[in-house]
Amino acid sequence: MQRDIVSGICLIGGSLASMLVMVFHPTGADVVTHANFARQAVLNIGVHSVAITAVPVLFLGLLGVSLRLGPSDLTNAALVAYGFGGAAVMCAAVASGFVATSVIEQILTVETARDTYQALLKYTGMWNQGFATVYVVASSVAILLWSAAIMKSAAMARAAGVAGIALGGGILLAFFGGLLRLDAHGFGILTFAQCGWFIWLGYLQCRGREAATLTTASGIHVP
Repeated sequence: MQRDIVSGICLIGGSLASMLVMVFHPTGADVVTHANFARQAVLNIGVHSVAITAVPVLFLGLLGVSLRLGPSDLTNAALVAYGFGGAAVMCAAVASGFVATSVIEQILTVETARDTYQALLKYTGMWNQGFATVYVVASSVAILLWSAAIMKSAAMARAAGVAGIALGGGILLAFFGGLLRLDAHGFGILTFAQCGWFIWLGYLQCRGREAATLTTASGIHVP
């Protein structure tokens, strides 16, 4: 029970932190100016530092979900997929938060090599998009796998599994169909959608196992 509560707190806290990151996330146009570079650079580094910190917090929470659902091929594969995606999104955050900020500083201060740093900034953006792509696919697959495990288990509300299948499948369809772009707006939509599901799981974790036991014993649906 104590482990489930800690897991739930990690899921809720990590999700809220990730959502705040997207609310305050500056755009490239905000950072690349002489007038506000110092302030925007601090903000850019700060929000990406929070984003990086949120990844292992969420992973710890999702580990608790897997332990509650019980060891299986589905939960093991879900953890591996999310861990793979989490590593990728941390790399994306490092590129966007730390590397890009340093390159922009050079663009604004070094007159003789501006074209070179412009090229490096574009290249850094490509790295960011590549790692973000890995995260979108891996995290969506992980959500699908956890959702399937929830549907097979009596340990959590089946509604969460149904919602997760719709979420993970919908994200993959939107991404491969070209409807989801990985700019600040598109990634923000992705983050809020995924974090909404994680917060629901966190609530179920904090609520404990009694609700699931009641559902199994009486046939009454407990959300």
